[in-house]
Amino acid sequence: MFTEIEQDNLQEIVANNEKVMVQFSASWCGNCRIMKPKFKKLASENEGMTFVVVDAEQFPESRKLAKVDNLPTFAAFKNGQLVNQTQTNKAEVLAELVAEIQ
Repeated sequence: MFTEIEQDNLQEIVANNEKVMVQFSASWCGNCRIMKPKFKKLASENEGMTFVVVDAEQFPESRKLAKVDNLPTFAAFKNGQLVNQTQTNKAEVLAELVAEIQ
């Protein structure tokens, strides 16, 4: 499943789904725009996992769930807990993060 949140409810999504991958991004972030299609492709290849895009500027409470200090930041959650996160613009690094919660 792939979704872009429209309200500051990431904590609820993480709590209600076993495996959640999050892309924290912003409209002005070039690398975020480059990575979004790659993130979406991974979502289509990983059934049973929830993929969420969060506008880190628009939703500060959601941003607090991972220590986001650079964009894009990708975070992997399993059973409501942050497993790992990375800042990257490389698809292979993102795929490794997804593998950590499979």
